[in-house]
Amino acid sequence: MAILDTYSLQGKVALVTGASYGIGFAIASAYAQAGATIVFNDIKQELVDKGLAAYKELGIEAHGYVCDVTDEDAVNALVAQIEKEVGVIDILVNNAGIIKRIPMTEMSAAEFRQVIDVDLNAPFIVSKAVIPSMIQKGHGKIINICSMMSELGRETVSAYAAAKGGLKMLTKNICSEYGQYNIQCNGIGPGYIETPQTAPLREIQPDGSKHPFDQFICAKTPANRWLQAEELQGPAVFLASDASNAVNGHILYVDGGILAYIGRQP
Repeated sequence: MAILDTYSLQGKVALVTGASYGIGFAIASAYAQAGATIVFNDIKQELVDKGLAAYKELGIEAHGYVCDVTDEDAVNALVAQIEKEVGVIDILVNNAGIIKRIPMTEMSAAEFRQVIDVDLNAPFIVSKAVIPSMIQKGHGKIINICSMMSELGRETVSAYAAAKGGLKMLTKNICSEYGQYNIQCNGIGPGYIETPQTAPLREIQPDGSKHPFDQFICAKTPANRWLQAEELQGPAVFLASDASNAVNGHILYVDGGILAYIGRQP
């Protein structure tokens, strides 16, 4: 097989959770360009409709479903419906996630549990739902959207860091349990991505200076900039394709070099 052909996703069915917009949308769009049929979910019909319209604008005929990925019965029903209407899922990207920036001593146990439920329990639930058909088909790719917080701590994100650290280890364990069935489970750890949600953190201040958080991120990143969601597309296609068949249990950090860098001297 020619080397470029190993990156093709032609004929594959890819489920990307929470992919109506943002990182999930960018990854799913790249998969479509590589030949995959795209399936995504979101928690509300209005978000699914928004996603379908955005995909259509790019010429992508995606399949969108409403599903709460923390609800095991709903996820099992979703996977069964996808298999019936679209086909067996070859590629799963566990992208859906939330973050609550609250100091630990001010965070309720209920708030902590909600983050763990969405960011860690849901990837377990969805992965568990797709693995049996992957085993039967003889191959599968699971990609978990981890984080630099899979490795680092930071103020106000105790629940998120705990969940993403757990997701890193879930990734390794899925590799350990199901690698024998030709299933590869890897993670992507994005750095700080330039999105509409982070735009307020990059606004120029009234005195003409950068926002303090913008200065902090650029100073901590050897690339000296925020990253684009599109910069996750190449790594995501690689991990979904036959080119990565010998890569398993790995977290690929796409962070502009933050984790390799101690930071500038004051």
